[in-house]
Amino acid sequence: MTDISTDRRALWAGRVLSGLTILFFAMDAGGKLIAPATMIAYSPPLGIPADIGFYRLLGGILLVCTLLYAWPRTAFLGAVLATAYLGGAVASNLRVGSPVFSNTLFGVYLGVMLWGGLWLRDARLRALLPIAA
Repeated sequence: MTDISTDRRALWAGRVLSGLTILFFAMDAGGKLIAPATMIAYSPPLGIPADIGFYRLLGGILLVCTLLYAWPRTAFLGAVLATAYLGGAVASNLRVGSPVFSNTLFGVYLGVMLWGGLWLRDARLRALLPIAA
């Protein structure tokens, strides 16, 4: 049995992790939607098309995933979709030989924050995935 102070701390830690993840995703999506030419110019050569429309499409997909994650009723779906998006980013960086710990695994770090935040703030997910005994 957990006490109420532990639940409150977990909830707030989850909110902070989720908030940081949402903030990062929103900034990334906004950059791709608002200034795709700048994003293209400063993106490493990952083998994806240097097309403004393509970057806007990526930004739109990430924005939808972020909004779903931010809304509590659809947070689980948003987390699943954002994880798929991050998997594509990891695969793209791995394919071109980007530095492993800084670039390639950055999507993994975000994924851990994404799921960790959701796990801490959602008791149903903690019941489904009981990590600590």
